[in-house]
Amino acid sequence: MNELSLYILDLVQNSVTAGAKHIVITVHFDTAADTLEITISDDGCGMSRELLERVTSPFTTTRKTRKVGLGIPMIMQLTEMCEGKFDIQSRPGEGTKLTLGFQASHVDLPPMGSLSETMLSLVNGTPEGIEFTLDYRVDGRGFDFSTEEVRQMLEGVPLNTPEVLSWIRDYIQQNIDETQGGGSPQAEQ
Repeated sequence: MNELSLYILDLVQNSVTAGAKHIVITVHFDTAADTLEITISDDGCGMSRELLERVTSPFTTTRKTRKVGLGIPMIMQLTEMCEGKFDIQSRPGEGTKLTLGFQASHVDLPPMGSLSETMLSLVNGTPEGIEFTLDYRVDGRGFDFSTEEVRQMLEGVPLNTPEVLSWIRDYIQQNIDETQGGGSPQAEQ
C-alpha cells in the first residue's frame, strides 16, 4: 500500500469483522518531536492471548476466504522501517487497540493520503449500527468527527445518503486543511 490512509482502511476492516460497534481512529502529529501516531481502538470481540501472539505472522488470519493476513504484518514492518513503534493490545470480549508510531519525516514513510475519502469509505461501506470517531491533531490542535453525533443531528436520515456522504467528506477535509494551517509533515494529498 502506498498511503497510510489505505492501511487505516484495511486495519479498521479487522475491527468491523470483529463485531465492533464503536471504532476510534486517532491521527496525531507532533512536529517538534517529529512523530506521527495512529491508533485504532474498538469494542469488538477481542483476541485470545494465543491469537494475539500469532497475529503479526502473515500466515495467521481468521478469514475463511484466504489463508494469509497481510495488514498487521505489513504495518508492523513499516513502523520498524520508519524508526517507530508497534503495539497491539486485546482482550476477549473487550476489544482491541492498535498503536502505530512513526518518525514523521522518515524517508520510507508513505504519505497520509486522503483521510476524508477513507472515512467516507468506512461510513458508506459498513453496516448501520457501527459508529466511527476520528480524532485528528497536529501539535495539539485539531478536531473530532463522530458518526454518532452526525446521526443525532440528522434525526433518522441515513448516513449513506449521497448529500450526507458529500457533507461528511467535505467536513473532514476542511477540518484537516484548517488543522494543518499551511502544511504538516504528512499533509493530505
